[in-house]
Amino acid sequence: MLSQRFKRFKQFKQFKPQIFFAIMVIVAVGIKACAPAQPPADQAASPTDQAAQPPAETPVADLQGDVVIDGSSTVFPITEAMAEEFQQANPNVRVTVGTSGTGGGFEKFCAGETAIANASRPIEADEKALCQNSGIEFVELPVAFDALTVVVHPDNTWARELTTAELRQMWEPAAQGEITNWNQIRPDFPDAPLSLFGPGTDSGTFDYFTEAVNGEEGASRGDFTASEDDNVLVQGVAEAENALGYFGLAYYEANQDRLERVAIDDGDNANGTGFVLPSPETVLDGTYQPLARPLFVYVNAEKLDRPEVRAFVDFYLNPANQGLVSEAGYIAMSEPIYQKVQARLSERTTGSLFEGVAVGVNLEEILASQ
Repeated sequence: MLSQRFKRFKQFKQFKPQIFFAIMVIVAVGIKACAPAQPPADQAASPTDQAAQPPAETPVADLQGDVVIDGSSTVFPITEAMAEEFQQANPNVRVTVGTSGTGGGFEKFCAGETAIANASRPIEADEKALCQNSGIEFVELPVAFDALTVVVHPDNTWARELTTAELRQMWEPAAQGEITNWNQIRPDFPDAPLSLFGPGTDSGTFDYFTEAVNGEEGASRGDFTASEDDNVLVQGVAEAENALGYFGLAYYEANQDRLERVAIDDGDNANGTGFVLPSPETVLDGTYQPLARPLFVYVNAEKLDRPEVRAFVDFYLNPANQGLVSEAGYIAMSEPIYQKVQARLSERTTGSLFEGVAVGVNLEEILASQ
């Protein structure tokens, strides 16, 4: 059962975009679309293991200060849940979480404006160089798995199953101004306008989707409604019968009464035969490809010396708190993976293991190579 916090979060997402944006500007002061992966079952916690549990409280006497976080709107629900529970145990610490997108979050992080960056893809070479030029070292920490979810309006009864080839036909650069009707995707689809909604270019979800579907990061048609705010995308698809969009699994799960998820077939029988719906189970068994991916937080190594930052990151990585990950709509990692990630934190292992990693990487194998 969803906690009262996530019920409020779900209701909050259903506001009109204009209202939501105005509120987020205020709330972000107090609380802002990816190397993908093919995690086998031993990389992630089982659905039973993911059942919500009471968070492990790790209060520190007289702990106080601010922890400023920004970045991916996909990772936001997890970090927001962690922040709220952590602050209940440590009321003198203020954790603020912004959603400027993975790219926007790295800009702030590498400028020294934040302690932690949420990211739905690994840091890229130019972002890493920006941090180096600013003298900022970081610790890279995978925190969960996600199923990037393609959605349509509930009245769309014709496109509940799509191949990755059909997604590419919709979204590749050559589609701009050319692929504008549903019946251009399949002849038996209706002669109706194709209305597309997707993350903006600062989004790690955009980076991931374009690489996984179009074969090149950033390669996309430009004539679609774009936003780094996933709630705007939810609202757009929910209000237009001919719309299609994509974003993280949590945003679908929080709005299932307003959207329909699309089953995907990548044409590779090694990943399972036929169309596969996004779910924790299909991410864990490796059949939801190529749209399964790990999610990350990046921590400023110098700011880890601040007790409130270290205590929050320890809380975030405590396996006892993985119930907050599944409650937020994502897939918790297995305890062996958590242990490897905790070792990176304990040893303050700086730099990136995942920079430049392609679609389908094995998370456990990469971590074992450190």
